[in-house]
Amino acid sequence: MDPLTVSIVISASRERVFDYLQDIANHPEFTDHYLVDWHLTREDSVGRGAGARFRVKAPGNRFSWGDSTFAEVLRPQRIVEVGRTGKANRVRTLGVYEFDPAPGGATRVQFTLETEAHVLSDRIMEALGGRAWLKRKNEKAMRRLRAILERGEGRGERVTVAGG
Repeated sequence: MDPLTVSIVISASRERVFDYLQDIANHPEFTDHYLVDWHLTREDSVGRGAGARFRVKAPGNRFSWGDSTFAEVLRPQRIVEVGRTGKANRVRTLGVYEFDPAPGGATRVQFTLETEAHVLSDRIMEALGGRAWLKRKNEKAMRRLRAILERGEGRGERVTVAGG
């Protein structure tokens, strides 16, 4: 799938926004409207190598599990996450958060998501509305992220280590 990009301006410093997002345990707070049942892949949820497994609540999605791991964490400019989803985890994903200064001490957060589906059935699913659905869900996630960081509102559950 061609890269899908969403962005938003948040009234918080780049460092504050970056620090929040570099902890993958915080991600369910703003994505739990479409990514659920989060499980950390290691005890340390911050920085390079931190990752999680989750279920994607998409219509007609029979193979809903996915995972994401931080491959690059460059403070305070960008976070790159790589992962897999779909049947037998055969669809590769690449997500990039970029943080740019905005007027008044605010931060422009841009999230770009790219998927790499090699099997025809996976490409058909993307073509039949998967891209538009993902764009809507990611736009909502960015609005929720802004509400959390600016006003402390709309927080979902934070993922913890199993048994914690």
